[in-house]
Amino acid sequence: MIITNDILKTKLEKYSNKNNKISREIKNGKIIKIVKGLYETNPNTAGYLLASSIYGPSYLSFEYALYYYGLIPEKVLVYTNATFDKKKKKKYDTHFGTYLYRDVPKNVYPLGIKLLEEGEYSYQIATPEKALCDKLYTLNPVQNISQLENLLFDDLRIDIDELKKLKLQDIEEISKAYHSTNVSLLYKYIMRKVGKNNE
Repeated sequence: MIITNDILKTKLEKYSNKNNKISREIKNGKIIKIVKGLYETNPNTAGYLLASSIYGPSYLSFEYALYYYGLIPEKVLVYTNATFDKKKKKKYDTHFGTYLYRDVPKNVYPLGIKLLEEGEYSYQIATPEKALCDKLYTLNPVQNISQLENLLFDDLRIDIDELKKLKLQDIEEISKAYHSTNVSLLYKYIMRKVGKNNE
């Protein structure tokens, strides 16, 4: 269970020195500090469940989401997240894993996000379409479809069968908002070479 510093201090209101009590709770392993002002009571909580709470607003995307959906074969051990208007990348090394946060354009941010719940936790993650567009946005622009294919299948090692499952309409909507060469070429590629999927 995620607990903020304010909630924790409210629970410890009978203690005269709340900060000392919190330090003892951490030392005894009763709570685990995630980042400043944020704690977790279960040391075995899956790291992805905490990603949206550590720094936000944010959602899981880029490599982690591509792995989550089976679009890339390699297991991703870092929780990669999208933010907006933060101006710089952020990295947090915690008991639960390493978390990276980087900006996407503000007008693109709200598109293609799913809110998921597991037990008492909730977190946000990009759709597979949004995750791929976000990743392509971070890479140097390619010049044509042929170069995009090399980028997708040689560099990123995208699974062609999973790529075929992406929704063209969603890619189109994200592409129009992004104004990114790579994302625009992705839309053209899927439209021409993969074929229109079920909406």
